[in-house]
Amino acid sequence: MAAPKAQVLGSQKSVTLEAEVFGAEVKPHLVHETVRAELNAARSATRGGKSRGLVAGGRSKPWRQKGTGRARAGSTRAPHWTGGGVAFPPTMRSFALKVNRKVSRAALRGALAVHAREGSLALLDGAAWETPSAKGAAALVEAWGKERPVVLVAADEEQGLVKSFRNLDRVAVVAPGELEVAAVVWASSLLVSQVALEALQARARNGRDNDRATKEAAE
Repeated sequence: MAAPKAQVLGSQKSVTLEAEVFGAEVKPHLVHETVRAELNAARSATRGGKSRGLVAGGRSKPWRQKGTGRARAGSTRAPHWTGGGVAFPPTMRSFALKVNRKVSRAALRGALAVHAREGSLALLDGAAWETPSAKGAAALVEAWGKERPVVLVAADEEQGLVKSFRNLDRVAVVAPGELEVAAVVWASSLLVSQVALEALQARARNGRDNDRATKEAAE
């Protein structure tokens, strides 16, 4: 398969993307599994209620066991009493789902490949945005003509680029290490800075290549 290319907005240049990442096979079940795990991890799961053991008061019997003509009662905190505890209260829980690293990488490659295939992916030269300009960023997005929402992947050191795009309507800015598959799927269009592209491609490669690159850098 020929390596896909992406245009650098604001210029006539185009950059060849890694075929292993942006030309990868799309496996919908892996994308679904990863997105579901990411959305579950974002749930706070902090709801809760008090059982009869957590409600204050009600330590002694409200009346004696026999001789009153009333039903037996051991505590005023029982669920059927006003002010009592909840019978089966909701409690804090974890919705986390385990997804293997190979699966999450394959899902990320597939989601990126969809944008490359549909032409909804473009690159930005971060050096051209040393001075922040939200007006220029808005004009560039409008001239590009792609649908929103847009996700911009920019490196932390590209503050001029980040400040230019972060306040635009329906534009989300994320670092390459924090980009989730759910965000890539949610985005109608994807912008990546040329600096962030290297980090994003390295992250989306399989573990063997990452380990080799790390070892070569250490040597």
